[in-house]
Amino acid sequence: MEKIRFSTEIWTGDAALQGLSNFSDQRVFVVTDPFMVKSGNIAAITDQLSEKNEIQIFSDIVPDPPITKITLGIEALNKFKATMIVAVGGGSAIDAAKAMKFFTQRIVKPQAEITFIAIPTTSGTGSEVTNFSVITNSEAGVKYPLVTDAILPQIAILDADLVKTAPQNITVDTGMDVLTHCLEAYVSINANDFSDALAEKAFQLVFENIERVSKDGSDITARQRMHNASCIAGMAFNLANLGLNHGIAHAAGAKLHIPHGRLNTILLPQIITYNADLARDPNNLTAQKYCNLARLIGLSASNPRIGIRSLTNTIIQLRRKLKMPDSFQSYGIKQELFEKFKVDIAEAALNDGTTAANPRKPTKEDVITILEESFTRN
Repeated sequence: MEKIRFSTEIWTGDAALQGLSNFSDQRVFVVTDPFMVKSGNIAAITDQLSEKNEIQIFSDIVPDPPITKITLGIEALNKFKATMIVAVGGGSAIDAAKAMKFFTQRIVKPQAEITFIAIPTTSGTGSEVTNFSVITNSEAGVKYPLVTDAILPQIAILDADLVKTAPQNITVDTGMDVLTHCLEAYVSINANDFSDALAEKAFQLVFENIERVSKDGSDITARQRMHNASCIAGMAFNLANLGLNHGIAHAAGAKLHIPHGRLNTILLPQIITYNADLARDPNNLTAQKYCNLARLIGLSASNPRIGIRSLTNTIIQLRRKLKMPDSFQSYGIKQELFEKFKVDIAEAALNDGTTAANPRKPTKEDVITILEESFTRN
């Protein structure tokens, strides 16, 4: 038996942020990044909160939030006696807020009732509807996934106005992360009819809109569709988990410090080829599902071999159009650094919680081969 539940209420479309005005008599702890504060953009959120609320902003957030920052946030949250957390930003801010809430309710104040609202300002992680959070041990160079329904936001607010000024590099990095979420959820060993439907729709939305938002960030229709795609893909992988692409990306990101979306994009063609495993069985289920995704976006796919070739070539072409690196080397990683961490990355990837759902069970040698193929231009 499978249990399907979507416990996060989603507010989307015009004036979605105005719903914040319904909350009063709350002690609102806003978790965001320094740019949102320095730019004044955080006012778009705080201005919607009633004057009957007390508000404190915690903006000591950095990419790949380390445990030290989470600890500082927990201390500030509890000193303020927050009754509501509003996480505003990309995946780092939302993931940090999730961890702060979780450890507060598990360790500091087990009986605390804290309303949790997530407001993404990038269209990529889907963190606003997932029970995933990734925190980093900076000293050890290791990322730890936190996976529990206890960190699911009660409300997610999707407002395209918050992403229309995102720089082109952030737009494409996060957009390709969404594409990776779709692909991995779709072929996951945990995939089901519900996750498949969500992954298919999000996959189509990305291919229809990512080039549009890359060329014109003010295209609010394309922005909203990419924002929706990110959330829908998040719902898909929250049901099905992800796979080896993210397992390697988590491990390599901690060691090589390449932005997450770029890492996923570099790895995608190699991962698809590896998972499809055409040499073993050209009609296996994973190969057929990749082929189906190719058909969904109008590619030649009369059989899995042709469909997978069409899909990987199209992703490579899209990567080129979006001016994204096609290898670790083209990103700027030196051979010496790559060789130093190659084995560590492979071992960490195998232990990552997302790798467990990969349709093909990898060995350390498999992962090292994928890494080596991804190091040079392909």
